[in-house]
Amino acid sequence: MRVLITRPVEQTADFAAALRAIGAQPVFLPAITIRPVEDTSALDHSLARLDHYSWLILTSANAAEIILERMNSLRIGAPPQSLRLAAIGPKTAAKLEAGGLHPDFIPDQYIAEAILPGLGDLMDRWVLLPLADIADDTLPNAIEAAGGIAHVIEAYHTLPAEPEPEGLAALRLGVDLLTFTSGSTVRNFFALVQSAGLDPLNLPGSPKVACIGPKTAQTARDLGFTVDLIADPYTSDGLVAAIQSHFIQL
Repeated sequence: MRVLITRPVEQTADFAAALRAIGAQPVFLPAITIRPVEDTSALDHSLARLDHYSWLILTSANAAEIILERMNSLRIGAPPQSLRLAAIGPKTAAKLEAGGLHPDFIPDQYIAEAILPGLGDLMDRWVLLPLADIADDTLPNAIEAAGGIAHVIEAYHTLPAEPEPEGLAALRLGVDLLTFTSGSTVRNFFALVQSAGLDPLNLPGSPKVACIGPKTAQTARDLGFTVDLIADPYTSDGLVAAIQSHFIQL
């Protein structure tokens, strides 16, 4: 089974290894690339004033990596005891742990909205949210609705990736399954494939579509894809397990 991976190339190793372990053949066609913001002054200013926040919420491993890098560059040691850390997803938590920071809360469901109940009383409390430039406002709005003060800082860019010739060639030959791990991977894959002269909704081999969670799945449906599989839990490991259960063992 040939499984197309659309996530950034630097984030494919574990996912690809897990796919190989269940007998699948990964095919690489990154649809997005991650770049830190050029001007880190706003982020640096917030990190230097962590004692003003009740929570620091990291919604991705990308955000965690950038925060750790900036804290190291600014020679910021352990965060103040008054600050609590929340991580969405085990990869985000693992990235923090590897950098010496220990999350106080990881939600059971790995989607942004699921984190709110675990934050407790947010009335008049400041919450620092380093997000991607294209992140939606679901979590900030929920924090504000709960009486908190959401301080959103743009920490990194999610950009379309350059077309990868080997991946496009494999796609033209036909794959069995497309995997999407964010709405941006869906949108940029759609545009990338169109620019290469292919119909994203009528690809060689008639591949099935697997998404990491319901938001990603909704983006795929909005663009016209039929979604055959949604991971549960909403993680890359959950996606691999679902692929094994629903496709490889059939």
